Amino acid sequence: MDKLYVVGVLDNGPESLTPRAREIVRNAELLLGGQRLLSMFPDFGSERGVICLNLDQFVDVIRANLGKKRIVVLASGDPNFYGISRHLLRFLPKAEVQIIPNVSSMQLAFAKIKESWDDAVFASAHGRCIEDVVEVVRTNHKLGIFTDNVNTPAAIARALLSHGINGFHAFVCENLGGPQERVSEGSLAQLAEMSFSPVNVLVLIRDNPSEEAAGSTEWTIGIPDEEFLQRKARRGLITKAEIRVVSLSKLCIRETSTVWDIGAGSGSIGIEAALMAKRGKVFAIEKNPGDVEIVQRNMAKFHVRNMLIVRGFAPEGLERFDDPDAVFIGGTGGRMKPILETAAHRIQPGGRIVANTISLESLQVAFTTLRQLGFNPAVTMVNVAHTKRLVGLTALTALDPVLIVSGSRPDTEEAIH
Repeated sequence: MDKLYVVGVLDNGPESLTPRAREIVRNAELLLGGQRLLSMFPDFGSERGVICLNLDQFVDVIRANLGKKRIVVLASGDPNFYGISRHLLRFLPKAEVQIIPNVSSMQLAFAKIKESWDDAVFASAHGRCIEDVVEVVRTNHKLGIFTDNVNTPAAIARALLSHGINGFHAFVCENLGGPQERVSEGSLAQLAEMSFSPVNVLVLIRDNPSEEAAGSTEWTIGIPDEEFLQRKARRGLITKAEIRVVSLSKLCIRETSTVWDIGAGSGSIGIEAALMAKRGKVFAIEKNPGDVEIVQRNMAKFHVRNMLIVRGFAPEGLERFDDPDAVFIGGTGGRMKPILETAAHRIQPGGRIVANTISLESLQVAFTTLRQLGFNPAVTMVNVAHTKRLVGLTALTALDPVLIVSGSRPDTEEAIH
């Protein structure tokens, strides 16, 4: 049976391919890709198709021809690095897909400006809200950003400046590897007035990285509640340290995990998750604008660089996040069931979902929904009491019991449909 080949291409077209990759493209019976990439191979492929904006239709075309024709998809650079592979592998059997990567344009960009990239943070602005990019830049010192026709380097620079973010040296690397290659550099203010080719990579390097790292402290799990900034009107509604520790343990977070924090509040769960997932990412969502600002300030205080906070009322807004390995649900606004269903369909195999509640009604919804989705849920009730000084005595004051519902993603997709 013929496989689907996903081949990475640079701006110099066939010259960027290895002999084997060039032969695979030449022998394609169905050659698919964006118009720009297809134009680089005018004599290749007996049948050709342009990738449209509707990727689901694109996948349907592949499914209809898989096993019948030799299909090749042309992709820019490394298809696995913010590329089309992620989408394809969500719907097609991995055994029938072979990926032949090229050098990523991000790798080329850092090579052109002669900067190491092992300590950089990467983001894509393709089809995303520019506010997401702003929040990533806010807490990092070196970034590589894929732009698009709307979120251009100039638009990103203007958005950063409007949010009071400055002090970065910017590089824009255009048409890397091709005859129109160009590298421009300058301040964010200069960048905001410039225009560039649609094919570019934006690199931002903080002028004084020590400012971003100053005052950092090594925190252990269970950060004291009083260390987190909270809105005074809601003070005390933070996920308490003891509850936080149990919840984080049930999420089974690893160093490379991608974590969702839904109903972030002050951001205590998301921030501790980010400190645990040092090489991973945390995506947090909160519907209250005042709390979003508090989360941002807490991220800055704890120097968390791998967390993104957005304003939204989940499950709306979750489509902007990468697929998670762990999902924490701390607030739902009455939307527990649709949030769980969205999380269940997006979570990675073996991933964990943990939902905290104090009400029996929410507990019933969470437990029943997870069981229907095949997650084999379990419930833990946590009672916490703290010492309190009385006149000449010490007593214990109990907090409200918290119900923690947790479950793991089933191995088969059928179980969650």
